[in-house]
Amino acid sequence: MRVCLIASSRFPIREPYQGGLESHTATLARELIRRGHQVSVFAAPGSDRSLNVEELPVRAFASSPAARQDVGAVPEQWMQEHHAYLGLMLHLAGSGTSRFDVIHNNSLHHLPIAMAHLTAVPLVTTLHTPPVAWLESAIRYAPASARFVAVSEHTRAAWSRSVSSTVVLNGVDTDRWHLGPGGGRAVWSGRIVPEKAPHLAVLAARRAGVKIDVAGPVMDERYFREALLPVLNDDAAYVGHLHDEDLIEAVGRAAVVVVTPQWDEPYGLVAAEAMSCGTPVAAFARGALPELVDPVAGDLAAPDDVDALAGAIRTAATLDRSAVRRHAVEHFSVARMVSSYEALYEQQEGAVA
Repeated sequence: MRVCLIASSRFPIREPYQGGLESHTATLARELIRRGHQVSVFAAPGSDRSLNVEELPVRAFASSPAARQDVGAVPEQWMQEHHAYLGLMLHLAGSGTSRFDVIHNNSLHHLPIAMAHLTAVPLVTTLHTPPVAWLESAIRYAPASARFVAVSEHTRAAWSRSVSSTVVLNGVDTDRWHLGPGGGRAVWSGRIVPEKAPHLAVLAARRAGVKIDVAGPVMDERYFREALLPVLNDDAAYVGHLHDEDLIEAVGRAAVVVVTPQWDEPYGLVAAEAMSCGTPVAAFARGALPELVDPVAGDLAAPDDVDALAGAIRTAATLDRSAVRRHAVEHFSVARMVSSYEALYEQQEGAVA
């Protein structure tokens, strides 16, 4: 099957990934290619060429001095993304049917949905976020044949007032994220932003008497400087933005992975990756995490309760790593995810034909 995979125009699809969306897109593309599909990934410039990337036309845009006087003017980045996806959808309107059997939209932009009626190629859109206004609005213009997928039951329910969706849990390459030996330290990984709250992971690990490493890209310098740096010391270290191989090794050698969302996580890829390594998870019970973290594989704490999270760290660290790994392989494998998407592609192709 010929698959058009639309990715984010904001961050390249390459290691070290900026977040779960980029990692998910790369994993999906690799497995589709491995299975023999013809895949074209439309992604930000600088993305991994091994994924058959066609770069989105993200061109620099600078508004005029007069336009910048309007405090309601749209940000420069918004305009870049708008033109990139507008160009892509116009391209697909002209040549999409001769190149592709299905369009799989993994972007967070409204135009691939709102403009899908311009092409006869069937559309599948994965909802990676809670409901946002620009996507809710775009869905009103989507063709009746468009199919929507939610990355968790929590996300499906959140979107249910706007659109009906099918749940396909995100997948992890459980061969690459392999069973690790464990160790004495905890690990937190993800984007360094307030809504991910790594400072709470540090505080909880300290109360549990466990040393912790924090890994990930600093996306909010002020938060990093004012909230995270002050709680770091000899027992809690920031180890930088790690490439996958280094992160896999760190997670595999951890006693527990700590997940501390202060928002409702649509999925929780960090937790699935940790469990694939046999590393149990201690997390706040928010968003989709209760769907992922079974008692055999981790322990959940009340949201924002650092003392409860410290207890969850101690409990999770005692769990059997082989059982944790089995849970991940059974529920979160990339093979399971891609097989579900293949079935949806075939349904869409048949429905539109």
